Amino acid sequence: MHDNNTYLLEKVDSINDLGVIFDSCLSLKDHISHKINKAYSILGIIKRNFIIMDESSFILLYKSMVCPHLEYANSVWCPHKLGDIKEIEKVQKRATKLVINLKKIPR
Repeated sequence: MHDNNTYLLEKVDSINDLGVIFDSCLSLKDHISHKINKAYSILGIIKRNFIIMDESSFILLYKSMVCPHLEYANSVWCPHKLGDIKEIEKVQKRATKLVINLKKIPR
């Protein structure tokens, strides 16, 4: 039996599928910026809540709390544009500065 119902498709600017944000041009810029913002916020949480810690503790926190946000669905959005790579490296550079600040704490 044939159904003659008409369905209208809604046009969207972006869609979130399994945690990956795609826009209408299949660019992943929104996804990358969302994940970078999340990584910065996690770095801020680490900086505020773990004032006194050694370098190995910071590395453990960074690898367990920040890296998963930067690496989520990397096989889908693997950064190949220079601008995206630089934005991700900025997060890593800011984390490195936190480690240097740890060395300046008087013991």
